[in-house]
Amino acid sequence: MNWEGIYAIWLRDLKAMFRERSRLYGAIMRPILWLFIMGNGLRPAMQGVSGVEYTQFIFPGVVGMTLIFSSLQSATSIIWDREFGFLREVMVAPMSRGAVVVGKVLGGSTQATVQGLITMLFAPLVGVYPTPVQVLRIVLLMLLISSSLTSLGILIASRMTSFEGFGAISNFVVMPMYFLSGSIYPLTNLPLWLKALTTINPLSYGVDAMRGQIIHIYHFSLLTDVLAIAGFGAVMLTLAIPMFSRS
Repeated sequence: MNWEGIYAIWLRDLKAMFRERSRLYGAIMRPILWLFIMGNGLRPAMQGVSGVEYTQFIFPGVVGMTLIFSSLQSATSIIWDREFGFLREVMVAPMSRGAVVVGKVLGGSTQATVQGLITMLFAPLVGVYPTPVQVLRIVLLMLLISSSLTSLGILIASRMTSFEGFGAISNFVVMPMYFLSGSIYPLTNLPLWLKALTTINPLSYGVDAMRGQIIHIYHFSLLTDVLAIAGFGAVMLTLAIPMFSRS
């Protein structure tokens, strides 16, 4: 494994994020929109359903939304690099295709985690005050979730030849995953067909793990959540490496 090459790809993607201020602005505006507009709008209808304030209940889901949007968006750099010839230079470099994918996964997961931490700054505004130990656990969960989702994004981007095609496919993946993750409603008392869809949704376990750490409410368990996310990430990475090499 070429660690210098992995570091170079990771650092390049991280610098690109800080140059694109619009992505950081989006990380600030997204939680404001969902927490204070949608959260307060749905609070009367959802009051008492979750056992806590509704804005507190959806806060982990808003963090999860930030992670999935940022993780999949980071994979567009593959299409960008292919379009402008940089990917060709990377391919002829003395490093394996697997190292390139790992560098991209680390870069995308770091970007998503940074944006997730920006979202966490809004926690006191909804009455959530995580301890330093909780913050550390949440950061580790963010890295695990975002690396799995970035691997999914790379798998999709490896087969795409245009930004429009990637945008259409990623939105087709992102929105169902988000709305079926329990981010905005509890996963209890669902119809059987809907419960089945939420059970096979990897983001359900990510949101559940963060909700357990933030407001101490679990639908599954922390061990189940971590194993499910890690397993999904391992499968996506295993599929992404040969797909990327083939492309």
